[in-house]
Amino acid sequence: MPGSSTTETLTERRKAATRLDIARTAAALFMEDGLRATRAEDIARAAGVAPRTFYRYFATKEEAVAPLFAAGAQQWAEAVRDAPTALSVPDALRHAVAQSLTVDDAANGESLEWVRSLLRMAAESPALQAVWGTACHASEATLLAVLVERMGSGPEAGSGAPQASASLALRLTAGVACTAVRVGVETWAASDAPADGELGPAALAARCLASLGDFPWAPA
Repeated sequence: MPGSSTTETLTERRKAATRLDIARTAAALFMEDGLRATRAEDIARAAGVAPRTFYRYFATKEEAVAPLFAAGAQQWAEAVRDAPTALSVPDALRHAVAQSLTVDDAANGESLEWVRSLLRMAAESPALQAVWGTACHASEATLLAVLVERMGSGPEAGSGAPQASASLALRLTAGVACTAVRVGVETWAASDAPADGELGPAALAARCLASLGDFPWAPA
């Protein structure tokens, strides 16, 4: 049908916008009233949607903040994809950290503060910890797909579907890189340090990546 792909794209965009709006509302209520006291119905009402709409997007109130976690991971993966092609994989990862965890952009700074607050809550909420863990695992899969794309059709990338055919080296690179960035962000979140400077998430994540050296197992 003519125009169907455009309609589907617009529909997906609207759904994504609704999910993100609910996520921001949920995070704000968690910080204002506390995670335990906030109900899914409270989030739905504050977001201006019906409870059934909320549950169409999220199974639990904790899952409602998943888009906030996912947004940062997606931004990092996109920064890896957009890194200069002349850079090796390790250098592209380091370049992407500097680009995606910067606070020069107001939206980035706001997102990082959301994440800090939510990670502190997660320390006392197994359900919220599970949401963060799921987001981190999804981030690894996203990064792996980007690395396969970046490597093109060389032997390091494998052939066929990205996740199914990626080489051991690329899988290890994606897993270790995501862990390094996660540790940097979590370390910052547990502190009172500002988001910029040597104790900010970008600097700490960069230090974690640097501790891995040149990723000797990674393709150049």
